[in-house]
Amino acid sequence: MSLQVRPYVGQQIAPLIAGLAALRIAVFRDWPYLYDGDLAYEQDYLRVYRDNPRAIVAAAFDGDRLVGAATGLPLADADAEFQTAFAARNIADIFYCAESVLLPGYRGQGAGHRFFDLREDHARALGYTQACFCGVIRPDDHPARPHDYQPLDPFWRKRGYVPLPGVTAQFAWRDLGAEEESAKPMQFWMRSL
Repeated sequence: MSLQVRPYVGQQIAPLIAGLAALRIAVFRDWPYLYDGDLAYEQDYLRVYRDNPRAIVAAAFDGDRLVGAATGLPLADADAEFQTAFAARNIADIFYCAESVLLPGYRGQGAGHRFFDLREDHARALGYTQACFCGVIRPDDHPARPHDYQPLDPFWRKRGYVPLPGVTAQFAWRDLGAEEESAKPMQFWMRSL
């Protein structure tokens, strides 16, 4: 397998939306997100990237097939839930590295590093001095947690990110098998660029 990871900015993102929506649903079904996604919602949600000239999607392809992607945009342009987590900080200098999704068969080939490299380079080019992202917090004894699950914390720390004590957001989605959405805590991580 030969992955090609390329950056797309603003309106360049438009042709990726349908494939990215389907990819997000497929990858986020797994632990720890357990997301029961909806294609129409996803396509609508992703328009914020297409419509923002400062947004980026780092897209991974196997030939012509989209197999992974990572999104990013200024934190000041992100969902209010994420901005609120930083109420005590000036968010003007923070770039939000939003989601990263990659099909399982393509992991371990360097795409994760490339995703961060492209988003961080884009943020620096725009003048941002810090980058952040967040990940869902699930209890260690959650019944759906796979016995062999390996958190990504070591990878994120190797990239220079550290969790920000007390900086969390609440974001709601419907878990697999649930009838309604429920809010999940999301832990923010940050690094200087």
